[in-house]
Amino acid sequence: MREYSTQMEAAKKGIITPEMKIVAEKENMDAEKLRALVATGEVAIPCNINHKSISPEGIGAGMRTKINVNLGISGDKNDYDMEMEKVDMAIKFGAEAIMDLSNYGKTNTFRKALVEKSPAMIGTVPMYDAIGYLEKDLLEITAQDFLKVVRAHAEEGVDFMTIHAGINRRAVEAFMRDKRKMNIVSRGGSLLFAWMMMTGNENPFFEYYDDVLEILREFDVTISLGDALRPGCIDDATDAGQIAELIELGALTERAWAKDVQVMVEGPGHMAMNEIAANMKLQKRICHNAPFYVLGPLVTDIAPGYDHITSAIGGAIAAANGADFLCYVTPAEHLRLPDAADVKEGIMASKIAAHAADIAKGIPNARDIDNRMAKARHELDWEEMFKICIDPEKARAYYESTPVSERHTCSMCGKMCAVRTTNMILNGEKVEFCSEK
Repeated sequence: MREYSTQMEAAKKGIITPEMKIVAEKENMDAEKLRALVATGEVAIPCNINHKSISPEGIGAGMRTKINVNLGISGDKNDYDMEMEKVDMAIKFGAEAIMDLSNYGKTNTFRKALVEKSPAMIGTVPMYDAIGYLEKDLLEITAQDFLKVVRAHAEEGVDFMTIHAGINRRAVEAFMRDKRKMNIVSRGGSLLFAWMMMTGNENPFFEYYDDVLEILREFDVTISLGDALRPGCIDDATDAGQIAELIELGALTERAWAKDVQVMVEGPGHMAMNEIAANMKLQKRICHNAPFYVLGPLVTDIAPGYDHITSAIGGAIAAANGADFLCYVTPAEHLRLPDAADVKEGIMASKIAAHAADIAKGIPNARDIDNRMAKARHELDWEEMFKICIDPEKARAYYESTPVSERHTCSMCGKMCAVRTTNMILNGEKVEFCSEK
């Protein structure tokens, strides 16, 4: 029997848990320092007591930037084999989290299989699952029904849940006053907004927030406070609705910590590059330095088919300025459910953004792998380069697609390779081209 219910409770009691030890080793951090950060809420270790296959990860201050992969079944594409292929790809390429956003039929079969096999953290959005799980239309669902779905996901082993508790009546008033181009683009947020408007009731996740926290505490589920009013286009960024909800999320963060429930706070969305740094600092201040989980931000609205790039640009800036956790975006964003190829592109773009940010914010040892690559390039050691790079298979395929006459060069420069030329001169060798055969 554990002496504690959650990682945060253990940390507050001065206990270094097995999960903290694993995370400290992964992060090259002193375990006692990590315990202190978990105690204050600056680091979360999402780790449901029923997720037996998990390899724990830390999210927050001083940690490497983590990435999340979204997948799941939809009504128009309910291919379980394809979704499991995406799971395998996410694990292969080192995604630290997978969110099951299934919103069609009885989703628990897929989710249970996901929890059983995945070493990555598993997240869900119970609001997405409510209609299918309960077999009720939106207007027929009661506040207690929503809590039943939260409990079901917790029992199944989900490590973190997006709960849109901040879109309460006060936040809605601010949203309604300050007209937007895109209104609400959060799926869960739009469903709650519709439910509130149709029933006249307060957001059930806000009204019964203490009940939600009791469920999450029981299974050590981290609450990811969803940003229902996140901007869906760059013109809506940093408006009254977004900030009003953020203020509510700051208060909800403290209420969760008082119950020893770990917290992450979700952020925008779509946002011009010049607003991102300020938004990161604003969130950290208002939400008491809780770990920040961002979707993108996408820095322009005109790139369907390339939104993994618009997201990676924003994600790198966000993480360099304090964001701790990046939700990947695929080329299919705004267009369709992503296929396996889209998922890979999204993972790679997010991993590049996360790593670039870790270098920028001085995460210990973040540069080491780049220095290894520089050494391999200096030595024109292609096999070592392939081992080090983020996608060895793609790098090798590109290199080998055009045969070269000089074994140590590539087809871009051939014998005029700058590295080869400089190495030869520094080695006291003569550089000749016309006389070479």
